[in-house]
Amino acid sequence: MSSPQLTFYGFKVSANAMRVAIALSHAKADFTFCSIDLMNKPEWFVSQVNPAGKVPAVTIGGPIVPPDQPSPESAKIAESLVILELVADLYPSSRLMPSDPVERAKVRFFMQTQQTVFANNYFPWYALGKANGWKDLYEGAKALQALLPENGTGYAVGNQLTIADCAFAPLWGRTKVCFERCIGRFDPEEAKLFKEAMEAPEMAKFRAYTDRLFAHPSVKEHWDEEFIATASKGLVAVFEKRFGPKP
Repeated sequence: MSSPQLTFYGFKVSANAMRVAIALSHAKADFTFCSIDLMNKPEWFVSQVNPAGKVPAVTIGGPIVPPDQPSPESAKIAESLVILELVADLYPSSRLMPSDPVERAKVRFFMQTQQTVFANNYFPWYALGKANGWKDLYEGAKALQALLPENGTGYAVGNQLTIADCAFAPLWGRTKVCFERCIGRFDPEEAKLFKEAMEAPEMAKFRAYTDRLFAHPSVKEHWDEEFIATASKGLVAVFEKRFGPKP
């Protein structure tokens, strides 16, 4: 049985879109990609695909049509974590979600935790320059480290890459680029403190996990550090204009 029509709308700068790109690559999915410039969103995307105007988004089912002419017969799905579960369900042989119910719950818990304690703290520090915001990210990294397998091997949940890893890799990659290269609206001294804290012995298990994660072929395929560094610098200028002086 052939897979249903699948069109993935993304943007290379978007960490959330990269989450889905990693999962689709790992699943060896058959799909059509359409890049959406978030700085100049086409009207058809907002009116016919995702009214929120955000990526990632997908259309699934219906006839094969040009991406800018989505069929009313296709389902439109948005939000990266939702789409990750969809990809895992569409391609069960990819093992992006474990078959065991408890392990599946662990995957969802890791995703929920990284969203709450890490993702939600990234923007205030990087984009708004929140004073001592690096401490929130550091505590988030410690919380995630506590969820990693005790044997210190494999990925977020077991020895297979799952959607938990797909969700975290783009966010951690961007965070690491920002504090190592001091790209953001935060105090440069805070970047040094964050880097020192992450290099401390007590974070060894977290570092080993992220090293394995970024060595995985499905992550490497979509990770372009120089591009992200350049894009992050450009976004800082956008934030300066949008939000004004740092608090």
